[in-house]
Amino acid sequence: MNKTPPLIIQGGMGAAVSDWRLARAVSITGQLGVVSGTALDAILARRLQVGDPGGHMRRALAAFPIPDVANRIIDRYFIEGGKAPDARFATKPIVSHKHSRKTEELLVASNFVEVFLAKEGHSNAVGINFLEKVQVPTIPSLYGAMLAGVDYVLMGAGIPRAIPGILDQLAEGFDAELKLDVKGSTPQGDPFVRFSPKEFTRGLIEKIHRPDFLAIVSSHVLAKMLATKASGEVDGFVVEFPVAGGHNAPPRTRGQFNDRGEPVYGDRDVPNLDAIAALGKPFWLAGGYAEPAQITKALEAGAVGVQVGTAFAFCVESGFTAPIKAEIIKASRRRELTVFTDAVASPTGFPFKVIELDDSLTNPRVYEKRERICDLGYLRHAYERQDHTIGWRCPSEPVDDYVRKGGDVADTVGRKCLCNALVSNVGLPQIKRSGEIEPTLITSGDDAVNIARFAPPGATEYTAADVIRYLLDGVTPPSL
Repeated sequence: MNKTPPLIIQGGMGAAVSDWRLARAVSITGQLGVVSGTALDAILARRLQVGDPGGHMRRALAAFPIPDVANRIIDRYFIEGGKAPDARFATKPIVSHKHSRKTEELLVASNFVEVFLAKEGHSNAVGINFLEKVQVPTIPSLYGAMLAGVDYVLMGAGIPRAIPGILDQLAEGFDAELKLDVKGSTPQGDPFVRFSPKEFTRGLIEKIHRPDFLAIVSSHVLAKMLATKASGEVDGFVVEFPVAGGHNAPPRTRGQFNDRGEPVYGDRDVPNLDAIAALGKPFWLAGGYAEPAQITKALEAGAVGVQVGTAFAFCVESGFTAPIKAEIIKASRRRELTVFTDAVASPTGFPFKVIELDDSLTNPRVYEKRERICDLGYLRHAYERQDHTIGWRCPSEPVDDYVRKGGDVADTVGRKCLCNALVSNVGLPQIKRSGEIEPTLITSGDDAVNIARFAPPGATEYTAADVIRYLLDGVTPPSL
């Protein structure tokens, strides 16, 4: 890491919750704004179909270094004036291990667009966050972000051992491959997803900037393994505690739940910060650090800063719809907001924190009413068929389909379609052929219950700059 590390990293949340507007607003203050890399191909396609308000998508696509790719995407998805409110979004190809040219183009371009817009108009650093469990889109997504000059790549929800080396390869213009987690994999199978920068760009682009890589970890054991055995340089760590939002690492002690059915975290789940500091790499602490006193404690523990997500998730610039943000802030002010760590909601198998709301999938009636469907497919699991080809199944898809593909029916109980819900959260819900609108599922850290402290009395809005001012009040940055 050859740059001054940021004191505050804004978390990469949801699908376009941490969108380009939020990341740009944070980066302009001199802290690290981070865009979420989740489902950006679907987000771009749907933003174009609602008419691209403000023209931001088309402006960024105009800067894409391979114009014919951008033109094809606009021709395919852009609707002047936007689709009718009751019209369905045109489907995009579900990303699979065998990328079509159309799929690759949308992945690369969508990640370029988000980072380009986040970096527009200033010279400060911008990062992008990915989930290791969402493996198939990773390499073309990384390449698109790198084409836009992304400064940091952050990755959690798994063991991102291969990513540093892939960044090295892409920066040099070399072909890259990522081994997939394939259930029942045998030596006869081909569990790899591959991407060729030279083929994609037709030789127009050679070397590009290699961003710093920050691994998101929850234990010193994982941090040490990545520091010593990753495929390339890990430039630092974000160390997450269990109260952090989104996906959490499972507790070290399995099978223990509180009276609400939440997994119980104990002393074994507290990261050993001395051991992480001994690795000699910069690290940030995440989960419960959205207070000046907590930031000071983090610095005293050897961290160079903190990652804060929830505080930014409900500010004006975040991608959550305005009604969702207002509802959350009002409920927080009334002390009526609850956050639930759902052990089974996510198809990934990781615990997933959600805010309990009557009109979301946390309501059993809403969950039971929703027709199960898997039409985005980001959290599908790969498995090897008897003929050694790769198949795909998701515990949140129709139960009969999952079982027919060899899945255990027990894995489907309580599973929720995060893919569709997260896109619904930012105002781009699919409308099913039945007319049903995909419901929301709001993910957040435990700190959401106190989120109203960032808004002025009686108000339901606050800005990213307000959060930064609050966090830094009285904090002395570390001397470097």
